[in-house]
Amino acid sequence: MACARKLFLRVFLNNSLSVNRTITMSAARRAEEAIDKLKESNPYYFKYAGKIAKLQQTSAEEFLDRVERVVNPIKDGQSQARSYSELLNPKQKLQAQETGELPHKKLSDIMKLELLADKSADEISQIWLEYHKTKEVLAATLSTSQYESLMARAKEHPVFLIPLPRSEGFEFVMLQFAANTVHFTPLLAYQVHHENAPECLTLVHYTEVEDKGVVLMRGEYDTKVLTAQEAQCLANELQMFYLKPDEGKLSLLETFTRKPDEFKHMDLIKEVENIQLV
Repeated sequence: MACARKLFLRVFLNNSLSVNRTITMSAARRAEEAIDKLKESNPYYFKYAGKIAKLQQTSAEEFLDRVERVVNPIKDGQSQARSYSELLNPKQKLQAQETGELPHKKLSDIMKLELLADKSADEISQIWLEYHKTKEVLAATLSTSQYESLMARAKEHPVFLIPLPRSEGFEFVMLQFAANTVHFTPLLAYQVHHENAPECLTLVHYTEVEDKGVVLMRGEYDTKVLTAQEAQCLANELQMFYLKPDEGKLSLLETFTRKPDEFKHMDLIKEVENIQLV
């Protein structure tokens, strides 16, 4: 249907200049209406106004095509292949998998477990942090009790929203727990792509040496979306809400999960507004 519509438009446009002008004007009005809807649905839309304007001037046809995919991401029962969020977040690494599930990450994919067999928790932690020191990833360790607390709260609140400090203000990022992994996705990207939204950060907790009293964490982030400091900030905020015994933050988790209609984004910002990126 989409291909037939595009072919029809091409033939129609070639046959009449006057009709071309009519269609262009109509398309422009539709694009403006679509953009207005985006502005209403996401308060951080204006952050990308410059890029949007540039694309609109460079390629009107591509611009309209992308706008249509934002307004109607599902067409004829199928997810459309391209969307306007490609401009906002160009990463296309993460795709929906046929099984609908992501594989469980294993420590053996990174290092040989036999090398850790005779090591203590402190030695393992030192090896882990030293190994990642020169790599463009996040690395940390948790005690088994910390990990159990994290997972217990994650079971109650598997999805949450956290604000990331930016130079323009705050940008909301959605986090979701799945097995031993925490997936972070910009809210704007999720609003467009839903479950197919590309991630900006993935934190994996490896429990293979948990019997020694330590759990290893590794975080990989998209450098096109986040700086190292911003990725670390997201990881810190995860700990703030899921590990620290803070009544204010727990209340926000409860409201987001149990009473979403009462959840206020400004209350969330107030909880973290003193965070600064180093």
